[in-house]
Amino acid sequence: MNQTHYLIAGASHAGLEAVHRIRLVDETSSITVVTRDAQLPYSPTILPYVVSGQSEPNRVVLRNADYFKSQDVNLITGNELIAINEADQKVTLKSGEEWHYEKLLLATGADPIIPPIPGLAETPFHVLRTMQDAVNLRTHAGNAKTAIVLGAGLIGMHGAENLRHAGLDVTIVEMCDQVLPGYFDTQAASVIESAFNSNGIHMLMGSGVIKVESLDSGCQATLENGQTVQADLLLVATGVKPKLDYLSGTSIQTDQGILVDRTMRTDAINIWAAGDVAQAADFYKDEQVMMGILPNAVNQGAIAAMDMTEDEALQPYSGGVPINTYTFFGQQAISVGQSVAGEQIETLSRVDDANQRYLKILLKDNQLQGISSINEEMDAGIMWQLILRKIDLTPVKDAFIAQPLETGRALMSSTWR
Repeated sequence: MNQTHYLIAGASHAGLEAVHRIRLVDETSSITVVTRDAQLPYSPTILPYVVSGQSEPNRVVLRNADYFKSQDVNLITGNELIAINEADQKVTLKSGEEWHYEKLLLATGADPIIPPIPGLAETPFHVLRTMQDAVNLRTHAGNAKTAIVLGAGLIGMHGAENLRHAGLDVTIVEMCDQVLPGYFDTQAASVIESAFNSNGIHMLMGSGVIKVESLDSGCQATLENGQTVQADLLLVATGVKPKLDYLSGTSIQTDQGILVDRTMRTDAINIWAAGDVAQAADFYKDEQVMMGILPNAVNQGAIAAMDMTEDEALQPYSGGVPINTYTFFGQQAISVGQSVAGEQIETLSRVDDANQRYLKILLKDNQLQGISSINEEMDAGIMWQLILRKIDLTPVKDAFIAQPLETGRALMSSTWR
């Protein structure tokens, strides 16, 4: 049987950060990384740009083959976990190989959610989660003139914009009344939606799809309001769900994802989880939440690795804080922390409709709880740290409201350690 000290299932941001952190502490123990992708590791955030042709698949790797060789890491591509035997500390891969591990990190990511829309299963459609998905979509887009995108979340919006850049006439269908409901309030969302409309993307909001039909030259979607839309290409971007099928028969506890503590440990011995598959502590409330964003994946991967190596510098996970930087048609939107005010939250905002600028700041006891902006100079990372560190803004509150970026930089330069 194959043997490895550290087995990491998944080679995106959480898994790669774990490799890096392990090697900082443990230079000699064996590391094996298994990824279902046939390609070298890449960031899912780059996939829409592969669709439009702005990026080439062979030029977007996060780590090349020389990196894994230099770190003495065994990278297994085009394979994945299908079963875990906790008692014997071994896993079975899709290829039939078995691997014995001393410590196992589950960073297997998520799969697209396919909604139960009548006719969808019988209709050719695309998703956008892997490099192969992006290549397939790019190929089909080259022979298409029109596209329907189901879903106005980040994947759907990025996909729609890049299909538009590829020359297609694009329609977005979203059952909610606004775009990006998990990241921005209605006022900010309206600014983003306006930019999409002005760039020729049709926005059909507030009505879900009740039926999809396959046509000789594409498909037709029927909406709840009775409207029909036809297109050559259909992209389904209605969310993702963590990949958990390999957990069958294990004692690993799950809810929406794999439940982990503040060191990313599962309740199973010598098994950790991180990234899109992990359901970890929330920063704001005493509960465990799913938060599939890149900075959290990196942070969780680092914490898991530090716990696996018994690194004395380990600091427990402080809880998930949303952070997103979204660029669209040359404009930039940022959302960090809470986007909708709750109890005892002070809300401060300013809007410049003429220049499509927007800023909203949420404070509680003069500590930053959330900040959203469009076309304002902003550093999402600094705002994230102000929230995580619970910095008291009382002495500089007026300055922060007037100039959050400059004031935030000054605060962090004096407190960053």
